[in-house]
Amino acid sequence: MTTPPPPGGAAGPPPWPEGFFARDDERPDTDFYATPRLVTHLDAGAVAAVGALYDELGLDGDVLDLMSSWVSHFRTPPRHLTVLGLNAVELEANPAASARVVHDLNADPVLPFADASFDAVVNCVSVDYLVDPVRVLADVARVLRPGGWSVCTFSNRCFPTKAVRGWLAVDEADRPHVVAEYHRQAGGFAEPVVEQRVRGGWGRDPLWAVRAQRLP
Repeated sequence: MTTPPPPGGAAGPPPWPEGFFARDDERPDTDFYATPRLVTHLDAGAVAAVGALYDELGLDGDVLDLMSSWVSHFRTPPRHLTVLGLNAVELEANPAASARVVHDLNADPVLPFADASFDAVVNCVSVDYLVDPVRVLADVARVLRPGGWSVCTFSNRCFPTKAVRGWLAVDEADRPHVVAEYHRQAGGFAEPVVEQRVRGGWGRDPLWAVRAQRLP
């Protein structure tokens, strides 16, 4: 197994290996995601596991879905769901959304929201595409209210030319620990919780979850 990187910073010097956050396709993400993809990137079992986790955590109130699409996987939508993503058509098709924001986090990691705006921030099957995840998560901490959850869920599927090279290089079992380290480096969070919610197998998507609570 590959050992996850020790504490450091995505934009700073090693311990993140040189090139960890590079991608094979460095074209603007707005070009790659210009065509709507009204599909799910998880099978039914993994989708159900995402919804079950959100229920377990009691995610309600003001919730932000980062790098979102036409579906947000809540069994019961929160009171006010803001979806942020790159494709306006996909966001408009999201029936759970109360507000929609087109924003490229790889071009600008600063979230266009005031401090302490949200009770939870979720990211489903997209953390592997962030080129500066520590800065993004630092801003997630800024927009979260004390006690709010940052929740990242992911499987082993991705667009390989758009995922960062470090993600592709580490073993699947180590990827959750990389995401936990992103949260530690971002600051403002309690110790992250790492879980495998679904074990993959023949014809079955695995699902991992990393969650961290905003400190008071």
